[in-house]
Amino acid sequence: MRGVEQVPWLYDAGMVLLEKTGLGRWRSWLAGGVGPGRVLDLGCGTGRNLPLYGRGVRAIGLDPCHESLLKARRRAPGVPLVRARAEALPFRDGSFDTVVSGLVFCSVGDVPRGLAEVRRVLNPGGILRMLEHVRASGRLAGWLQDRTQPAWTWFTGGCHPNRDTEAAVAAAGFVVDRDTYRAQGDMRRFVSRACRDPHEAREGSRRPL
Repeated sequence: MRGVEQVPWLYDAGMVLLEKTGLGRWRSWLAGGVGPGRVLDLGCGTGRNLPLYGRGVRAIGLDPCHESLLKARRRAPGVPLVRARAEALPFRDGSFDTVVSGLVFCSVGDVPRGLAEVRRVLNPGGILRMLEHVRASGRLAGWLQDRTQPAWTWFTGGCHPNRDTEAAVAAAGFVVDRDTYRAQGDMRRFVSRACRDPHEAREGSRRPL
């Protein structure tokens, strides 16, 4: 499905507007807080995160859209780029210290499989840094998201505004670091790690953030 997300100049124009109204600070947190090591920028799109990584970060950008990767190449010429989907990451187990996911899992076709792949390519102790919009908590707002979702998904080329991505992350066996958790409207940002104990994952998902 081709929509706004697959038209780089149109997608970037929308991002510029959103970043001027607050998203830019959250993107700076997402990429600027990454520590040294191997980093997978999952769903890198046109590469807006790539110039924000600090020293010592060895990033690889990955996205399924060829046109977006061409734009990312111009934005960050020295960063290796790979065309692939989140559900089938072409990397060995434990390849990365950090996976960065910015506004990605709203558009992943198979969210549980994508998160399982993220977990697979993270090394023991690796972390997932995520910025995402999620299903609204209000009953009316959630209903409106459900009503507009089919048209919005078609227009954007894949985005689902009504996904409970936080619950999906917990179900995939990640535990959120509550000190990093921020919520504003239907936007969320947090750092999480893959736990080794399924009980820990269940308990972590129940704790209030």
